[in-house]
Amino acid sequence: MENASFALWKRLETLYATKSLANRLVLKQRLFTFCMNECELFRDHISQFITLLNGLKNTKVQIDDEDQAMLL
Repeated sequence: MENASFALWKRLETLYATKSLANRLVLKQRLFTFCMNECELFRDHISQFITLLNGLKNTKVQIDDEDQAMLL
């Protein structure tokens, strides 16, 4: 239940967060410090990564494919 609540909250945050400079900076920081936990499933890691990218896309920040691959 906790994971579902967290995922829902993150999804709502992605959809309705403001597009301010501070928000873009927070999202970029999350992306650049994003790492996989040892006990985490790879598909969950990828899903979280895509959610971060979508959050940035919603704030008009584009990360090109090469940079995405390096960050992942």
